[in-house]
Amino acid sequence: MSAEAIIEAKAVSKWYGQFHALKDINLTVHKGERIVICGPSGSGKSTLIRCFNRLEAHQEGDITVNGIELHPKMKNVADVRSNVGMVFQHFNLFPHMTVLMNCMAGPMWVKGVSAAEARKTALRFLERVRIPEQANKFPVQLSGGQQQRVAIARSLCMQPAVMLFDEPTSALDPEMVSEVLDTMTGLARDGMTMVCVTHEMGFARAVADRMIFMDAGQIVEEGKPDSFFGNPQHARTKLFLSQILKH
Repeated sequence: MSAEAIIEAKAVSKWYGQFHALKDINLTVHKGERIVICGPSGSGKSTLIRCFNRLEAHQEGDITVNGIELHPKMKNVADVRSNVGMVFQHFNLFPHMTVLMNCMAGPMWVKGVSAAEARKTALRFLERVRIPEQANKFPVQLSGGQQQRVAIARSLCMQPAVMLFDEPTSALDPEMVSEVLDTMTGLARDGMTMVCVTHEMGFARAVADRMIFMDAGQIVEEGKPDSFFGNPQHARTKLFLSQILKH
């Protein structure tokens, strides 16, 4: 892990109308760091990481991603998003394109990469997520777990500085969860900077450098996995872990 900050959030707040969704969030993500964010539904986890690539706009505080400050008048949102890979609950693949073209499209359209180079990169990352044989199929022909691995490969093809995962296994059947988590674990071992919103606590224990627990739009507790799981300090964290670790 490097001292270089990839994401810096300082005193960040966000509202939806009267609802205060994020409250004075302070968080720094360093290069090579793997952070897992957990917490109950509605706690602000997904909203926070969506602010990191400007899918959501914060109203107060400062967010800097890979050296670019995010603000209402910024004109280079595409530059930020080309440096930030994001994998959602649902796969958001282009249904009319093959797997290979889904992976080639971003580098060609956003970065102006040649078709030959984009194809080479796409095949490399489809190999990386262990589904190169699916390259010429369409998304509808793949299982949910395979589609999510394509979504990961597609993000990797942009060669991002950081990968954001928003509950990437929550829409999958249980037998498909492990193949996606295995792929994510491999990325973590390779040193990819990652911020993951997930309830998969076994994965969190295995790969996280730092755990963050959110509740009611705030960061309530953070720490190394051993202390977070073994000796949580906040009553709300203890209750959450006691409930989620039952399952």
